Amino acid sequence: MDLKTRLEKREAKIGVVGLGYVGLPLAVEFCEKGMYVLGIDNNPKKVEMLNAGKNYIGDVDDAKLKKSIDEKLFEATTSYDKVAELDVIYICVPTPFTKNKEPDVSYIISAAECVAKGLRKEQLVILKSTTFPDTTEGIVQPILEKPGLKVGEDFYLAFSPERIDPGNKKFTTSNTPVVVGGVTEKCTELACMANQIIINLVVPVSSPKVAEMEKLLENIFRSVNIALVNELARFCDRMGGIDIWEVIDAAATKPFGFMPFYPGPGIGGHCILIDPYYLAWKAREYDFHTQFIELAAETNENMPFYVLGDIRRALSEVGIPFEKARVLILGVAFKRDIDDTRESPALKVMHFLQERGVKDIIYNDPFVPKVENNGMTLYSQDLTEKTLKSADVVVITTDHTEYDAEFILEHAKSVVDTRNLTRKAKKNLDKVIKLGSGNRY
Repeated sequence: MDLKTRLEKREAKIGVVGLGYVGLPLAVEFCEKGMYVLGIDNNPKKVEMLNAGKNYIGDVDDAKLKKSIDEKLFEATTSYDKVAELDVIYICVPTPFTKNKEPDVSYIISAAECVAKGLRKEQLVILKSTTFPDTTEGIVQPILEKPGLKVGEDFYLAFSPERIDPGNKKFTTSNTPVVVGGVTEKCTELACMANQIIINLVVPVSSPKVAEMEKLLENIFRSVNIALVNELARFCDRMGGIDIWEVIDAAATKPFGFMPFYPGPGIGGHCILIDPYYLAWKAREYDFHTQFIELAAETNENMPFYVLGDIRRALSEVGIPFEKARVLILGVAFKRDIDDTRESPALKVMHFLQERGVKDIIYNDPFVPKVENNGMTLYSQDLTEKTLKSADVVVITTDHTEYDAEFILEHAKSVVDTRNLTRKAKKNLDKVIKLGSGNRY
């Protein structure tokens, strides 16, 4: 039976390489459709947890995962031995960058090499990891063709970028449209068929390069607009008397031609921070410099340093030397109401404080019980009156919805608010130094 027929009959066996924020939700969606999924991950602890029915991804329903395992539709492994038994293989591995801001596609290369060892005819490989244009055809394709198979004839290859928004309850894997670009028309057709089993709207494009660039555009669009409001926030602080948050809310009343973005202590997560540098690196291959895009990325990366200035000012107002201060960080996840700390600006603020001699740093995050930061292991403290009063300054770096601004302001000595959490508070606002509020100087 050929692959198209197996997909039409929903008898295809699915493989997912990388069981993180992208791969695990994808696997569970296929299981929900009654299809067998083999999850492959190089972390034995994750594999052990999953096979025991224990979930570690907030966007995955615990009951659905357990049901998939109980019905023997899902199993996890660290081994690639069963690759030949699969029909469709999704690669969902990390794509970080190096200290020099250069792409690290070693995880993609490793996954492709392991898949290639078991690759057979009538298999489809779909790369989902965010990356630069020509990764699919320039890196993955030669690896998969090395055993002697020909793409588009013997096996099929496509790129279909992930669109995961951690913590988003409205848009999930199934109802978020995805883009698909295959190496050949047949590759695109089959990749669309595979995705359509679990995704409502699948949009084909002419090539993997288009799909790869499209993903970068999505996130660079956000990076540039966040940089714009971050810069305006700093200008409002310098000018005084203008609150950027009020400005943005006013502009957002325009029903066309404007989309609100908000300032903050920096950007986190995998894509928005990393994607501009992926594109910039690729552009240099063509003697092209993405100055505008790189400037936006640099603006966002400078925000944790800017927050340090607000912390220093807050401490000076209560008469506490920087190196003797106790600093309480509220929220270490990179966005509200999730447990994801990848590239979190809060951790960067903590790191910079440590570098500048602040030894007493504590944090609270209802979603993150423990963090490893700059060689230290820290545990979330209960957000009590005592905890708040013990700190010389409280820094709001993530605006989790369960944070009570009135309670925080009542008991804190001083507050640096980088997320506008205190906007609805009625009392004790004289304790607040708010990013972009025009009250910095």
